[in-house]
Amino acid sequence: MGFGKEASIYLLYLCMLFTEIIGQEPIKNHLQKSAINGRIPHAQLFIGKEGSGTLPMAIAYAQFLLCNSSVNSEACHLKCNNLQHPDLHFAFPVTTTDAVKKHAVSNLFLKDWRTFIKEQPYGSLFNWLQQIGVENKQGNIGVAEAEEVVKKLQLKSYEGGFKVMIIWMAEKMNLEAANKLLKLIEEPPNKTVFILVTENEEQIINTIKSRCQALNFPVLSEQDIISNLVSREKISKNEATKIAQQAEGNYNKAIHLLHHDASDLIFEEWFIAWIRTAFKAKGNASVVQQLIAWSDTIAKTGRETQKRFLDYCLQFFRQALLLNYTSESLVFLETKTAFDLSKFAPFVHSGNILEIETALNDAVYHIERNGNAKIILLDLSMKLTRFLHKKEESL
Repeated sequence: MGFGKEASIYLLYLCMLFTEIIGQEPIKNHLQKSAINGRIPHAQLFIGKEGSGTLPMAIAYAQFLLCNSSVNSEACHLKCNNLQHPDLHFAFPVTTTDAVKKHAVSNLFLKDWRTFIKEQPYGSLFNWLQQIGVENKQGNIGVAEAEEVVKKLQLKSYEGGFKVMIIWMAEKMNLEAANKLLKLIEEPPNKTVFILVTENEEQIINTIKSRCQALNFPVLSEQDIISNLVSREKISKNEATKIAQQAEGNYNKAIHLLHHDASDLIFEEWFIAWIRTAFKAKGNASVVQQLIAWSDTIAKTGRETQKRFLDYCLQFFRQALLLNYTSESLVFLETKTAFDLSKFAPFVHSGNILEIETALNDAVYHIERNGNAKIILLDLSMKLTRFLHKKEESL
């Protein structure tokens, strides 16, 4: 599955597309060189955290493959740029909406998908669910989607070259869908390439993973985020630096911080109400009822919102810890309410931070696996009442 004699011309053209992707130079070089040399695995797994560029890289790589084998490269690039190439296929998590009442599959959401990729190429699953107006639901890739994938890839290539199937958030495939695709991924039709994009490879069944060549994407460097915020968003280097320090290698988070998503204020209000109530709840049955009511309120939001909120809480606790240990230069959190982080900081210390982090991460884990959110959040709240009253051990 190598490139033809005019590969160098196409490489020059397509490199311009790869340069639009932030950082990840070793992976860009690997994908281009291996394709030029004819080493194109039929199934690849792009593994990376949110905001690391796995999806933009998959699309750039797909365009690289498709347009090299096209007799009309200009038309091919135009189709790929608009995500309308007949040999470029997508599968991604969906769910029923006001517009799609049943049998939700990716094809019914392509208009929204193209808008999403154009506006938020580094976007998260939560951003995608917001795009289709169902952020309080969980998207998944079900057996109906798997059947659509099989039908698409059984057809001959429209342009006689490669067919590329990008499965975004592949960990959202349920077991039935994964088993349906297993044989096709193991033995795809000629010149068919699967690119599975995931943030959590552990949630993909081993029989799928073992048939894919894995590429691990590191988080982006602060410098990569700074330079791109300055060039793309037209902000000062100082502002970009401050954002990059908070972004933790996640370009999607950097854009979110730049535009001050309103959810941060809501999350802060939830967090403050939570810790104040948890602090008062120890030995006070009437206040415990308030924690139950709080848990019920958060449980009524979607699971993706719950996970984002718990990630926000984790960051808040870590910032308080840094402030407690006089590492002010590393504290970037700026509260939007009258809450005084310096007064809260002494309650987060070496004697409880590991337990707090473990409890929060466990809650995220169980929410991801469709646990009862109200029970999970209440259990977390009761643990927090103990952790906040725990004394720091003397050295």
